[in-house]
Amino acid sequence: MSETASGSAKAPGSIQVIERMMTLLDALAVSPEPASLKHLASATGLHPSTAHRILAAMTAANFVERQDAGTYRLGIRLLELGNLVKSRINLREVALPFMQELHEAIGEAINLGARHGDEIVYIERTSSGRSLVRVVYLVGERAPLHLTSLGKLFLAAETPEQVRDYAKRTGLPGKTPHSLTTLGALEKELDKVRRHGIAEDDEEAEIGLKCVAAPIHDEEGHIVAALSVSAPTDRHDPAWIAQVRKTAAAVSQALGYAGTKK
Repeated sequence: MSETASGSAKAPGSIQVIERMMTLLDALAVSPEPASLKHLASATGLHPSTAHRILAAMTAANFVERQDAGTYRLGIRLLELGNLVKSRINLREVALPFMQELHEAIGEAINLGARHGDEIVYIERTSSGRSLVRVVYLVGERAPLHLTSLGKLFLAAETPEQVRDYAKRTGLPGKTPHSLTTLGALEKELDKVRRHGIAEDDEEAEIGLKCVAAPIHDEEGHIVAALSVSAPTDRHDPAWIAQVRKTAAAVSQALGYAGTKK
């Protein structure tokens, strides 16, 4: 469809700009060699000035790379995002059967989370179906690292300087009277996590809710996610620590982890 025909169907706006950006990305994707502005404008039906303006914005964001000859190709940012999406999709698919098995064994909610910046992103969860407390974090939601057992595992893998930087950036906000809101309290907790290889959240994100988590490693030994069990404090069972640790180790092994942590 030409730019004129497209413009007659809808008013110019952010949605139209996104659609044009996608047509340019599609045109670059099917081009085996870096493409000229003239070729891209012709392939998409966009006016050259419009195509040039959008390509400039995408170049600034590293979605597109501009060559010295004035040609364009897909940028490294797309590769980074693609790898990120791939790793999370694969991780979820690999982990889910193990999560279901653990869920059936103990009857409580199992959570899978991955780090994104200073937060944990919940990428999968099995519901206990009988929780007496409201679950704060659902799939797709985020939480500060220091407020969750999942996030503490990622912080424990960092250097003391990186932990201090995290505390400074975030201010260590709390949600309950039990939340770790000082650097000293957090450092003490992370030392315990390093010694035991598991992390706990004792009513730090929600009153009445306790969690225990173990790390998931990739084939290179890096922590790529964490697995936790969450339940009301009166149902919490210390025996879950071994079960969560075993399940996280099985997921790690399925991801190619051989047992040598870097």
